[in-house]
Amino acid sequence: MTPPSGVVLLTDRLVARGGLDRVMAGAVAGGVRWVVLREKDLPRAERAALAVDLRAILADVGGTLVVAGPDPLGGDAVHLPAAGPYPPPTHSLVGRSCHNETELNRLTTEHYATVSPVHPTKTKPGYGPPLTADGLRKLIRISPVPVLALGGVETPEQVTACVQAGAAGVAVLGALMRAKDPSQTAASLTRAFKEAVTPTLAKPGAESVRSPRRGLRPTVPTQGSSLTARSGHGRPQPPTATREKR
Repeated sequence: MTPPSGVVLLTDRLVARGGLDRVMAGAVAGGVRWVVLREKDLPRAERAALAVDLRAILADVGGTLVVAGPDPLGGDAVHLPAAGPYPPPTHSLVGRSCHNETELNRLTTEHYATVSPVHPTKTKPGYGPPLTADGLRKLIRISPVPVLALGGVETPEQVTACVQAGAAGVAVLGALMRAKDPSQTAASLTRAFKEAVTPTLAKPGAESVRSPRRGLRPTVPTQGSSLTARSGHGRPQPPTATREKR
């Protein structure tokens, strides 16, 4: 399974404006194809049911759900905390949260890592200090795996800076969960990412700008129910998106 790239959505139903289903539908309509399910406070049965619902939404556009924690909840993609477990489980896709060189050096069979916090974040205030683009660049250079920039990434300009620092993508929570129009926000951030990784020529004959590693989106089998029981809304139907060429 190819590691995440582009704009990756991290869920938080407690701050999702208008409900998690609304944010999910908007984010998918705006181009998001990777989602990390958090919601660790939920009982396993409820969290597993929510995973089924989110996979069904993502399946419509060939997206992928990654589950935070070692339990994939019926899937095969997980994102682990820096604290463990070690060694990582043998799933098709395993990511790890990292914050410094020591944690990156501890990686073994993981397929990607998040590096944070790049900027001050409302989700985890006081967690830091922020790396800034320069600190992010330094950690990406020593990382043995592709890196997603995480923490306070809210604007297209910040997305561009992260990609220019070498990030394979950006992981976003607050900017999308709290967005008045998740579709518009996701489209804006996704557009910034695509423009940043697209090679450009300053003038005829000039060398193109090197783009970071990017991954294709794997297809997720359709599963279904609705988000009604967990968010109070029926399952939204995001507009049909065109799949990327494999």
